[in-house]
Amino acid sequence: MSSENFAAEAERIRRRINETLMAAFSELSEGLLIVDRQARIVWMNEHYPRHLGIADPGSVIGLPVEQVIPNSLMRQVVTRGKPIMLDIMEFGSESFVVMRLPVRDSDGEVIGGVGVVIFDDPQQLVPVVSRFQSLRLELADTRRKLDEARRTKYTFASFVGASPGCMAVKDKARRAARAGSPVLILGETGTGKELLAQAIHAASPRAAGPFVAVNIAAIPETLLEAEFFGVAPGAYTGAERKGRSGKFELAQGGTLFLDEIGDMSPALQAKLLRALQEKEIEPVGSNRLIAVDVRIIAATSRNLQREVNEGRFRADLFYRLNVMTLDVPPLRERIEDLPLIAESLADILARQLDEPPRSIGADALAYLARHTWPGNVRELSNMLERALLMSDAERLERRDFEPFLPGLAAAATPPRAAGNGRTLDQIQQDAERQAIADAIAAAGGNKAQAARSLGISRASLYEKIAALGIA
Repeated sequence: MSSENFAAEAERIRRRINETLMAAFSELSEGLLIVDRQARIVWMNEHYPRHLGIADPGSVIGLPVEQVIPNSLMRQVVTRGKPIMLDIMEFGSESFVVMRLPVRDSDGEVIGGVGVVIFDDPQQLVPVVSRFQSLRLELADTRRKLDEARRTKYTFASFVGASPGCMAVKDKARRAARAGSPVLILGETGTGKELLAQAIHAASPRAAGPFVAVNIAAIPETLLEAEFFGVAPGAYTGAERKGRSGKFELAQGGTLFLDEIGDMSPALQAKLLRALQEKEIEPVGSNRLIAVDVRIIAATSRNLQREVNEGRFRADLFYRLNVMTLDVPPLRERIEDLPLIAESLADILARQLDEPPRSIGADALAYLARHTWPGNVRELSNMLERALLMSDAERLERRDFEPFLPGLAAAATPPRAAGNGRTLDQIQQDAERQAIADAIAAAGGNKAQAARSLGISRASLYEKIAALGIA
């Protein structure tokens, strides 16, 4: 088919569709009105005059539309050239749901307008409005749940302990919260590095912003770049059609926590360094730069300085991250905190397991204190959960932990002679006395601060001081 024949055929189809659509609108709508560029009535279908109470439709042709329909906005449509897609028009005691569209010629000039009465009763819109409201509520609820998921669950009070090492790291973390510089948290697995990161965010000026965590060791290397920087629409086969935001964008205005930063490949280290220096990212498959305002908190269980010396971690990225450093001590180096940590974890686990609250006997605490805890607080939590599930007693005793830590029984010290021994209550009182004394000393004599670090009220602390005879 020649180009001339194709153009003629296309024009014929266009005109036919226009005629068909106009006929369909006229037949299906409750009213159809056409005006010229001066907003004078050119034509009405047979339904419109009946709604307006016009006996002779021909008598209104050529009249200004406002003279026939006082509340009409057709003049505004032909003057501004912009449609009014959905509106309610009052006419006497009746209300109509209407749509108004400008009509243009082949040069794009407005030559008139079309008004369509979609419904002659606004109540017919109720299902549509109801569905719209339902979708809005669902969207708001989804956004609320997403915001809650990106809020922190922990504060500095969640990092339980009163030992000098614990108090020192918490004091340094509070200083880090007041600043906006990157923070590097070093420590063995299970020591509470993410807990401290969340506490820093919660106490910082960015607390109202999102807290987004990425465990680098848990994500395949091939997906990490997309996870960090996002993906442009249709960037590669299988990519989402609308694209996807990366963790940097999701953390905008808040904190991005990079867990196990030592496991990051050199190639991605270079891209991360550039993002931190330039404060902008480039999504995968895009040439568009996006400015980001994100605070970085990184954590690792590796010796990053050794990784730098051996060429496995970029020195420039290390210096960029290592502005404020927190060394979280392992549980075996602050074993005096074990009674407080165990009691706090037991309460949390009991609530999660829907179990009644349990106490922990002094003999059990003494038994647990002999373990080296290579898995740190996470391992202790696991032991307590297993003991809670296996025991029905109101108090967890040494026998409840012996099946899980059998090697400690052989290493146990011989029992004391009867005349020199202490009762279980005396052992527990001594442990409490020492923990309270250490907390008060670490707080410089400030009882309120000591009570907060111990996770009890100030009144309870004073009662224990009096009962235990602490000077």
